[in-house]
Amino acid sequence: MFNIFKKKEEYITAPIKGQVNELQEVPDEAFAQKMLGDGFAITPEENVIKAPCAGEIVQIFSTGHAVGIKSKNGLEVLVHIGIDTVKLDGKGFTKLVENGDKVEVGTPLIEIDLDFIKENAPSISTPVIITNMEKVDSLELVKKSVVEAGENVLKVQLA
Repeated sequence: MFNIFKKKEEYITAPIKGQVNELQEVPDEAFAQKMLGDGFAITPEENVIKAPCAGEIVQIFSTGHAVGIKSKNGLEVLVHIGIDTVKLDGKGFTKLVENGDKVEVGTPLIEIDLDFIKENAPSISTPVIITNMEKVDSLELVKKSVVEAGENVLKVQLA
């Protein structure tokens, strides 16, 4: 009955098994200084990036190095695999979804060649960012450890 007074919240999950880190620890100024938005980073230990939230694919980059999802609550979530990976020109990335596809948490999005990326990019640190922060009241990193894909990592209070 009193749900109208309760703020909406959403969880962003780990898109892959790996170590969760603060965004400030990403070795890239734009991500570390939250110029694109706020969130977390994960150091991948597997080869398949999965949807960190349910929603719609709004942008799958032609190079396969990043994907944008609009969640059911309107959050725009960017998963950017590694640092400076756009320079790999698609090598090491296989897209598994297309723009407009509907996804659930855990839907496979991009298959990666982790060893190739480690050898050819400055970092495999993978930022997961909310790019439309005007929809966010507050964020809380609920895990900062090694997590499995699909585990809740970021609690988002919606504005």
